[in-house]
Amino acid sequence: MNTMTTSLQTSDARVQPAARVAWHWQGWATPLAWLALAYGVVPLVANDYWFDAILIPFLALSLAAVGLNLLTGYAGQLSLGSAAFMAVGAFAAYNFHLRLPELPLLVCIVLAGLSATVVGVVFGLPSLRLRGFYLAVSTLAAQFFVQWALTKFGWFSNYNPSGVIDAPPLAVAGFAFNTPVLRYLFALTIVVLLTTLVWRLVHTPTGHHFVAIRDHELAARVTGIPVLRTKLLAFAISSFVIGVAGVLWGFVYLRTVEPAGFNLDRSFQILFIVIIGGLATIRGAFLGAALIVVFPLLLARVGSSLLGDWFDSGVLDLCQRIVLGVLIVGFLSAEPQGLAALGHRIWRRICRSCNHRG
Repeated sequence: MNTMTTSLQTSDARVQPAARVAWHWQGWATPLAWLALAYGVVPLVANDYWFDAILIPFLALSLAAVGLNLLTGYAGQLSLGSAAFMAVGAFAAYNFHLRLPELPLLVCIVLAGLSATVVGVVFGLPSLRLRGFYLAVSTLAAQFFVQWALTKFGWFSNYNPSGVIDAPPLAVAGFAFNTPVLRYLFALTIVVLLTTLVWRLVHTPTGHHFVAIRDHELAARVTGIPVLRTKLLAFAISSFVIGVAGVLWGFVYLRTVEPAGFNLDRSFQILFIVIIGGLATIRGAFLGAALIVVFPLLLARVGSSLLGDWFDSGVLDLCQRIVLGVLIVGFLSAEPQGLAALGHRIWRRICRSCNHRG
């Protein structure tokens, strides 16, 4: 009997590490597959239009949504000032590059993210007293203040009369990212690095503190979690990520830096991406951005081909907004947890059907 027990224990000891290794590789299989597709396949099959009109804005908005999801989805702090932090990042990177030309571009991007961090922490201070919609209104002040400052003080735009300035060329260590595919790869690399860091953060004790404060702030305080410091940390990291996303939006996508590119509509767009994709999920930011970026283009193509002979472009644009809004409301009514939950549910059904067939 003892021999049999020892044999079973030995067998379990061998099986469990193998199971853990299999689970580990299964968890990494999907991200690695997407990376292989993004780096290896997309540059070969996509054309310049796809890079300039779809993939690059998709990457910039996805990164901004990752930053906002860290603050709103994980830490539970509602913010309506995402575009303001994007603007701070874009204008800070431009001025660092202009005033200190000896700084490498990547250093300017990091400093731009840190500048957005400082602004985010300042406007995150009301979170120590306010919650919910009151906090959202407080962060909305950041949106109006930043736009006012960038428009009022010409120093930020190097006293350009129009306020629209050309972004500096993308070059790292003498290598210029001057084609659509190279600009896509530049943006993709930054998005992958920052998304990996955010994913790692939410699986650390700090990420668990974010979730605890979101779920029950009083209970988190009683258990010894430093609530005030954790909230400010969430604002700081979120603002850094969103600030870098602003650099990508201005330098890589628009290739111009102007306050109008970071208006209130952009803040709501990023918030919609987070809600549609799913709160407190990294992949939801990418799913929501894909819907927000790609679907309007599909509606525009379909609308122009079917109704272009009867209506002008203004009416078609208004119809597209109405259709998109109705579809978003209908989707959220059917699946409040977002596209990430819907995709997970579909995947589970596929796995179950495969198991039943097997």
